[in-house]
Amino acid sequence: MAATREDRRWRIVFMGTPDFASTTLEYLQEWDGCDVIGVYTQPDRPCGRGHKLKPSPVKEAALKHSIPVFQPLNFKDKADVELLRSLKPDFLVVAAYGLILPQEVLDIPAVMPLNVHGSLLPKYRGAAPIQRCIQNGDIATGITIMKMEAGLDTGPMLLQQALGIAWNDYAGKIHDELAAMGGPLVMETISRYQEGRLAVMTQDDELATYAAKLTKKDGLIDWNKDAKEVHNQIRAMHPSPGAYFFWQPDDEKSEGKEPLRLVVTPGKVSDKDSGNYTPGTIIGESDGFLEIACKDKIYLAEKVKPAGKKDMDGRAFMCGYMSNLRTQPTNTESLSSGSDC
Repeated sequence: MAATREDRRWRIVFMGTPDFASTTLEYLQEWDGCDVIGVYTQPDRPCGRGHKLKPSPVKEAALKHSIPVFQPLNFKDKADVELLRSLKPDFLVVAAYGLILPQEVLDIPAVMPLNVHGSLLPKYRGAAPIQRCIQNGDIATGITIMKMEAGLDTGPMLLQQALGIAWNDYAGKIHDELAAMGGPLVMETISRYQEGRLAVMTQDDELATYAAKLTKKDGLIDWNKDAKEVHNQIRAMHPSPGAYFFWQPDDEKSEGKEPLRLVVTPGKVSDKDSGNYTPGTIIGESDGFLEIACKDKIYLAEKVKPAGKKDMDGRAFMCGYMSNLRTQPTNTESLSSGSDC
């Protein structure tokens, strides 16, 4: 028999895969308002040079707490659907699972299926809401708890909590802050349902936007853009998949070689114009920041990471890669500190 609203502990099946989801699972595991009776996560994936199978963060968290783990490839096999049904959950709680659940799965929980989504819906439906909102220069995001339906993040909203985005916040930082918000908001959602005061808000489809899945190409920096746009892109892609560009040193050792791939760590926009520099030109360094020309301003990268190397600040990069160049920047507006190597 399904739990009633007067019962204190609800039967929950949790579904999720990455770190974002494992944080929510940890909150639910500690909550005395529910029992997590099973965890669904993506199958183990090959990882690293040895291609050893690596469990997801959610699986690792579940095993730590001795929660049964299920890893179906999908729910096309009726046996997987029936196994989930046999658990008799009151709620499904889904967070970044990585699978689109069919309606027959969404119909299984006695109360409802809940989804933890990292945006203020209906904005940024889809796979990469955190990165896309930062890339677009938004000043706020948040968590939405919604009742799941067959569409992509289209279900009615139950609770939302906003989070401000500062000018220098990056995707990894916002990810962690939103992850920490998800678990408590799920618990509040279930508690409000239990108390009979859970409001249901239909999404306005006309306000909906889509957050497409990230690819490595999303990280390729176009220095022909304004520095503010470049800054938004770099911090949206940090730390993964990373913002990068290709740079060709002007020295004899580099002749005939492929350009050097440099991953850029978020920095800041200088108040100095880029002048006559071609966008993408590495100008010099200032207070440890590497100066790179954009369409309008100089971008100050905190660090860059050459392929196969460790992160380097501007001073280290200048000493290691630009001290022997045949052609040095000559623009009189250069901010280079001219420090000794």
